[in-house]
Amino acid sequence: MMSSENIKKIIPVILAGGTGSRLWPLSRKSFPKQFLNLLDDQYTMLQKTYKRIENLDNICKPIIICNEEHRFIVGHQMKEINVEPLEILLEPEGRNTAPAIAIAALKALDNFKGQNIDPILLILSSDHQIIDIKKFQLAIKNSIDVALQDDLVIFGIPPTYPSTGYGYIKSEKQFDHNEYIPIKVEKFIEKPDEKTANYFIKDKKYSWNSGMFVFKATAIINEIKKFAPEVLKNCEECLEKSKVDLDFLRLEEKSFKNCEDTSIDISVFEKTKKAFVIPLNCGWDDVGNWESLWKISKKDLNGNSLNGRVIAQNTKDSIIRSEDKLVVGIGLENVIIVETKDAVLVADSKSSQSVKNIVSHMIDKGFNEAQHHKIVYRPWGSFLSIEDGSTWQIKKIEVNPGASLSLQMHFHRSEHWVVVSGTAKVEIGNQEKIIGPNESVYIPLGEKHRLSNPTKFPLILIEIQSGNYLGEDDIKRFEDNYGRKNL
Repeated sequence: MMSSENIKKIIPVILAGGTGSRLWPLSRKSFPKQFLNLLDDQYTMLQKTYKRIENLDNICKPIIICNEEHRFIVGHQMKEINVEPLEILLEPEGRNTAPAIAIAALKALDNFKGQNIDPILLILSSDHQIIDIKKFQLAIKNSIDVALQDDLVIFGIPPTYPSTGYGYIKSEKQFDHNEYIPIKVEKFIEKPDEKTANYFIKDKKYSWNSGMFVFKATAIINEIKKFAPEVLKNCEECLEKSKVDLDFLRLEEKSFKNCEDTSIDISVFEKTKKAFVIPLNCGWDDVGNWESLWKISKKDLNGNSLNGRVIAQNTKDSIIRSEDKLVVGIGLENVIIVETKDAVLVADSKSSQSVKNIVSHMIDKGFNEAQHHKIVYRPWGSFLSIEDGSTWQIKKIEVNPGASLSLQMHFHRSEHWVVVSGTAKVEIGNQEKIIGPNESVYIPLGEKHRLSNPTKFPLILIEIQSGNYLGEDDIKRFEDNYGRKNL
């Protein structure tokens, strides 16, 4: 028999693998919305996901599941809020929530092996906005006793309008939206049409599916084994073959990709008899598109959400966001304007759901801007491509304090570095030198070299590349602090 003290270990499992294409051009595959500060406050969406539950009783370090492309972003953002995750699991490819949750449950039990602990998992999406943290925490606390009975809890959001963009949960009884009492789930309904959604909003048995769950690790594993046994089998095989890579666990590719691409809702919750729903009336939003971001943003007296270098006259109920250039809006209503360094979105606010479709169209047409930002993030910092030609390219490079690029060489290009601010340590061949602002150094083609920032302050420099091929794959690494063999 497990003690109540042990069994109440709560492990947050943060799902951070989405691409957020409906918030293009700000959110893209290379740097999606969960890593952005969308509401101009102190933290990114990922950081806020953990911050809002960090002071709960019996809470443990989080397990974070993300795409391997974003591993250093996750590691850096957790470090910024002084959190050392229990695990950062790297998916070779997104396979929806069922495989991700199965892997997390297995890994959670593995972390407590031999300690007679069956941890409770709190499954959270990394891109949700929650206004009333106290109510959210109260709902979580009320879910624990249900989870201890080997039942599965899902949080249902009391609908505020007849949404056709969310799935719905029907409970066996009507509930009071202001009381966090668990009620047995009768059934799940996929995204309805407008007529059906208007019916649902009048019946207090219905709530939106939040995609947030609470259950014991063994309880969800047993239900996955019952209803999706192949998913569990592949996940068990995947964990056996997975390898530790620095601070990450790199999930074995073949067995993970063998998992069915399915959600935990469809694979388990729609079939199990153990599902309970707890109403969650806490100012929740999944920030799924620009219209929803406008709704939760701070607005001026004309209902405008303005960010960055923006001037708006005779404009109302619009979201205008500038990341780089001055944006001027005159005589506009219900529009979305989002400017970044390499792309501009202009849309009617009612068309915000269509952004995902246009991103898919751009991908089909081969537009790099559909998925990649002009700023590219690396574990040591970032670089921005300022200008380029067929045989030359100019970049702005920022190196974090104490960070180093790999010891490397290029086969097709030479480089010239000019320090703008900070201090650089430069290794070229067998020589080493320190250079400061307005000083420069030349790296010949084929010469082994490394750039480091030996100080506690950011290093910014301009890099001029010259050669017959300037691709990011023209690199041979000899040493790397981040365990990278390839980009």
